[in-house]
Amino acid sequence: MTDPAPRPQLATHEVTNQPSPPEDHDRLGEDIPLLEALAREAPDWVARRLAPLGREVGSVRVQELGEAANRHPPELRLFDRHGRRLDEVTYHPAYHELMHLAFDDGWHAVAWQEEGGGGHQAHVAALYLLTQAEPGFCCPVTMTHAALPVLRQTRAVEAQWAPGLLSWDYDPRVLPAQEKTGLTFGMAMTEKQGGSDVRANTTRAECTADGWRLTGHKWFCSAPMSDAFLTLARTAEGLTCFLVPRVTAEGERNAIELQRLKEKCGNRANASAEIEYHGALAEPVGEPGRGIASILEMVQQTRLDAATAPVGMMRQALTEAWQHVRERHAFGRALAEQPLMRVLLADMALEVEAGLALVMRTARAFDGGARGDDQERALSRLLPTLAKYWHNKRTPAFMAEAMECLGGIGYVEEAPLARLYREAPVNSIWEGSGNVICLDLLRVLDRHPESLAALQAEFTALRGQQAELDSALAQLDAELAAPPEALEPRARWLTQRLAQCLQAALLLRHAPPEVAETFCRSRLGDEAGPAYGVLPGDAPLATLLARIGD
Repeated sequence: MTDPAPRPQLATHEVTNQPSPPEDHDRLGEDIPLLEALAREAPDWVARRLAPLGREVGSVRVQELGEAANRHPPELRLFDRHGRRLDEVTYHPAYHELMHLAFDDGWHAVAWQEEGGGGHQAHVAALYLLTQAEPGFCCPVTMTHAALPVLRQTRAVEAQWAPGLLSWDYDPRVLPAQEKTGLTFGMAMTEKQGGSDVRANTTRAECTADGWRLTGHKWFCSAPMSDAFLTLARTAEGLTCFLVPRVTAEGERNAIELQRLKEKCGNRANASAEIEYHGALAEPVGEPGRGIASILEMVQQTRLDAATAPVGMMRQALTEAWQHVRERHAFGRALAEQPLMRVLLADMALEVEAGLALVMRTARAFDGGARGDDQERALSRLLPTLAKYWHNKRTPAFMAEAMECLGGIGYVEEAPLARLYREAPVNSIWEGSGNVICLDLLRVLDRHPESLAALQAEFTALRGQQAELDSALAQLDAELAAPPEALEPRARWLTQRLAQCLQAALLLRHAPPEVAETFCRSRLGDEAGPAYGVLPGDAPLATLLARIGD
């Protein structure tokens, strides 16, 4: 039996002109751009496997889990009742249910288990959907997924840890890794004095009779209840990557002391901790002295996820606003019939579709590069940088506009838009803030000219098809011809423009003409502006709005 509907008749008035109570939705089946992207970018098995997840994520039950995980954030337990150190974080049951949703169906492992291809497309599409349940819990999903390329750098480490990482099970128990049915991984790199400049890290590693021991602090440790952490510490050879287990093989809690949990702007369902290593047992991974190069294998993977999550959040905000404006009336007609509202929602739908096209294309480059395609491998070095920077710069303003669609109620915590707004900045900061990402773009362009050549090849077939794209590409060509010292002050503009041009190229190649042409005119043309809701006067609003779905 379903719960009875809320009672609209109150003591002093009747509740009218409000959207219907929440109901179950199919987040895959109702997402036309996602279905089209999967059809062109991924093997058939991906959409089939994602179908149950789309229904689960869109259910009222899972949406309520996301709300509960935010309203009841993690709590730090440093000691037991007798004063013995625990160094544990306790989570609300809703958090654990969401973790089961991701791990029990293998979305953290799918990229590494599908030898026929499509694994990264499946992972990225799943993350896009899971983010629409609750973005915070996706952090340990991402890091567990991204840890495998680092583990593979040392065969003994891979043999010991990879089976648990690849297991389809979420096991939150505090046990040695070999006694668990599934493992999660975290990361601890940032230190107070260095921040993004990890070369300034001071954590020390000492080789003792019983193995390597780490001493030092980490200003941010993501997902501190993970079973193992990848971290950086100094040895005689220089910064080296280490794997630090939370529980040793002998069943002892490792000497990882949680100092406090960060009280963050958003990302509240996920715990982030400040920690200290006090002689913590660890094992080296990768080549000694090349820890940054080792950990970058993980960072490259997490950056794609950090580019995907904001698109998922924008999609959730768009559907929330779309449902509201279709049922709310003002000035004699539904908000969805008001010209300015139609332009705004159509423009927001364009942004989501362009972002989705870019992350799915990037995922295909990851899979193609893994299978030995040099062109795709070259693209995989560059595309995550473009997507991470630009999608995250577009998200906070997007969330503010979605709130405005609902009016005052959108600013109230009972609606999901308030927590999405708080969440919006985190992926821009995580794994390299905007300036760091733009500097990384310049590094790739300098060290891997084949990456720029591969990107330009994506544009070649489309030159001459759309005037606005042609003009933007000509401007890019002139900018890229400048001497290297002139590029750094322009790195943000360059990153933005490359991302927008690639989005435009992808839509021209794959989307309906009305979508692609409107995107080019509104992002690259003379009328382009920084605010949402600015489209050409003849934009095909009905076509754009129909693609939002139900």
